[in-house]
Amino acid sequence: MSRLSDPIDKARFGGATPAKEAYMRRLWLIGILLALSAALRADNSGSSASESQPPSLPMSQMTVAQLEARGDILRMQKNYEESIRYYNAGLQRQPKNAVLYNKIGIAELQIGQLSSAEYHFTRAVKFDSKYAQAFNNIGVIAYMQKNYGRAVKYYKKALALSEANASIHSNLGTAWFAQNKLERAIAEYTRALELDPEVLLRSTHGGVSAKISSPEDRAKYSYVLAKLFAKRGDIERCLECLRKAKEEGFHNLTDVYRDEEFATIRQDARLAELIPPPAVNK
Repeated sequence: MSRLSDPIDKARFGGATPAKEAYMRRLWLIGILLALSAALRADNSGSSASESQPPSLPMSQMTVAQLEARGDILRMQKNYEESIRYYNAGLQRQPKNAVLYNKIGIAELQIGQLSSAEYHFTRAVKFDSKYAQAFNNIGVIAYMQKNYGRAVKYYKKALALSEANASIHSNLGTAWFAQNKLERAIAEYTRALELDPEVLLRSTHGGVSAKISSPEDRAKYSYVLAKLFAKRGDIERCLECLRKAKEEGFHNLTDVYRDEEFATIRQDARLAELIPPPAVNK
């Protein structure tokens, strides 16, 4: 393999004189520099074109599907205002398109326009009364407004339409958790894990963060998840959640030596290392 730092192979020049060899060396170096310069220009122009290239058609000539697809790309790039513009252009052609209403709501939610987002989610379910994700998203709005009872109502509506959706079960569990109804929360988290073993480890559900506000609640949440993973026999994730609960300041960590869910991991030396057993009074 040739390297730019390698010396020139003099055999390529035959029995060249020193003057001819020096001339050929200069030509070779110039050729290398020109090639590198051209490669850099091509790379830069290619990357800038991919980043800033406008859509191939003006908005007025795009189909609804193209407008929606362009809006999706812009939303993925976090250009929410521009994505809304494309979705709205699609709605001008199809005023009853529930999917576009829902996507506008999601984009508005990302920039904190909760009232407008709720309006668009509500329009989505008006035009599609079986749109589970839109009902879920109304629940997300209610949750973010700390109206947990209303959040539960809409999450339940969503689950009535899509019971096998792990994220909605997780969202409902979080709403129950916010009301300190831990048994109900655990039941929903358990169902969510049955449907998707990774769902509780992800920070977002449908693009919307499940927000646990206070450090005390976050610590309790981590402890509840540790219980769930212990019950499922997932020791690694159980210990990970216990570690988070400890870092977040959970006050009753020694409950692991009393709560039945942790019975299966008490022989694991890592548990005692993470949470020393309570002292036994003699």
